[in-house]
Amino acid sequence: MEAVKLHLSNKSSEEDEYLLVLELSEGDPFIGKKKKLLEDNGLHPQGHVYLKNSSCSNLLNSTLKLLLQSARIVCLDEIELYFSEVDGNSSMRFHNPRIELEALHTVLSLINKALSSGSDTVRDILQTLRDSAINMIRELGDKVRLETRITTNHSCDYEKRLLHWAESNGVRTKLEVAYIEGAGRGAIATEDLKVGDIALEIPVSVIISEELVYQSDMELLLLQELTEVTKFNLENRRIHFPILENIDGISLETMLLLWSMKEKHNNNSKFRFYFDPLPEVFNTGLSFGINAIMALDGTLLLEEIVHAKEVFNPYIIFIIIDMLQSIISLCYNGELYMWEQFLWACELWYSNGMKVIFPDGKLHTCLVPVAGFLNHSLCPHILHYGKVDLATNSLKFPISRPCDAGEQCYLSYGKFSSSHLVTFYGFLPGEDNPYDVIPLDLDAADTDCSSSSCPMPNWTNHMIRGTWMSKNQRIFHYGLPPPLLDHFRKAGSPMCQTDKHERLENELFVLESLHSTFQDMLETLDDTNLEDSTNSSSWDVKLGVEFRNIQRKIVSSIVDSCNSGFQLVEHELSKYKA
Repeated sequence: MEAVKLHLSNKSSEEDEYLLVLELSEGDPFIGKKKKLLEDNGLHPQGHVYLKNSSCSNLLNSTLKLLLQSARIVCLDEIELYFSEVDGNSSMRFHNPRIELEALHTVLSLINKALSSGSDTVRDILQTLRDSAINMIRELGDKVRLETRITTNHSCDYEKRLLHWAESNGVRTKLEVAYIEGAGRGAIATEDLKVGDIALEIPVSVIISEELVYQSDMELLLLQELTEVTKFNLENRRIHFPILENIDGISLETMLLLWSMKEKHNNNSKFRFYFDPLPEVFNTGLSFGINAIMALDGTLLLEEIVHAKEVFNPYIIFIIIDMLQSIISLCYNGELYMWEQFLWACELWYSNGMKVIFPDGKLHTCLVPVAGFLNHSLCPHILHYGKVDLATNSLKFPISRPCDAGEQCYLSYGKFSSSHLVTFYGFLPGEDNPYDVIPLDLDAADTDCSSSSCPMPNWTNHMIRGTWMSKNQRIFHYGLPPPLLDHFRKAGSPMCQTDKHERLENELFVLESLHSTFQDMLETLDDTNLEDSTNSSSWDVKLGVEFRNIQRKIVSSIVDSCNSGFQLVEHELSKYKA
């Protein structure tokens, strides 16, 4: 995403200036919006920041501040760009520790590149900036730090055997596995880890990928049996996966799942120590029962679970499993290929699968031993991973923010909503999730406004999230996303208002429209009788009710913000009537 350029500028004859450039990628789909946001914040649209050859602490702090402000905008994703705010002092406001960590690492990467290519005359200044950036990363970590409470109620024998097996196969780790209160199993740092340290390194040889299916005896068996059943002539065809693609419903993903179902019970498997610590039941949203589903009526989680289950296409899968049971019962235990085992394999790959870029540039979903013990955080210790190092042919997990010995080391699973985390991982984050947004289906509003005073245009996808995440609750903002307010303002008055009284009158229309929309949504979330669900001891019902409460809290905050907005606007209008 970012690029760094460093060169000597002759703009000043009295002191040298060096130009640092945070370049937006031309492939960024939001490059236009980001450039405008840079300008709105008083920053250079091309990410130019000048570094003066001076040891003055004020100048250095000012330079670092400008770099970080630019990096924050460069790192914005679609959601944070949509909710971005600019206050009266042209200062960027947002509520996402992950974006802050990404921005700090963008600045750090820029400084590191400058150090490797810059003049010796500015090296000390760059090193000072680097030290300041590292300190800011640690300060961010201190703000989000969670206490690690290790429990001794569970045995870690299987996990220790896995670690021993992994290390004997070339894995290098500075982590150990423990049961943590409120989190289950997690990875604990065995020593103080600094930014840039490698917490975990996994050779490609122990990563479970599709290549294992090609090489496994199961593929040969299935090919032979399926070829005979479907009257393929094995002698005239290569024994390779494409043969299976001639069988309706068989895909690479299905083969990986079937391999996992068999390998779980294979005592001679190379990966036996990987499968031994895995739970018998994953308890993700894919396993929700009917009572939990009922508790989700009207929520995004219900839609996500239903969609995920549709992807399975159970009819085809049942045919495959039924066929497998009949043709390989003599070779393997037919009970391995029951629907429950297939669901288990699905949850395994959904909850533990990692996207890995291999040396050939191809991206594959893999199971990575030991790495699966790393739990998710919105501000993780390990942010950037997933690309095989060409020099070592291994997957490395570098530290993005310091992790002290005895502290749980967190990974980022991705920029996921809580509904996604419940569906595929089976948990809700312990803190506010900035990716918990509710998409809105709104008709596009036309406008003839070309005034520079109009907000950033051209948002076609609208959404909301908890208004408590906004730092701007003042009039004309109310903690609500600017593009959404802009949409309703255009609907109420297509021409941009220049008269303040007319603008305030239109603002009442905006708030009334929003209030009506979200009050209806709030009543829908209140309609379901959750008394029995709330008292249920079932894990899935509890998780479903907890998610429902999160979505209700989001919608309720919108309604409250509209009510507060009414008071602000009416107070302002009263000045005209006085």
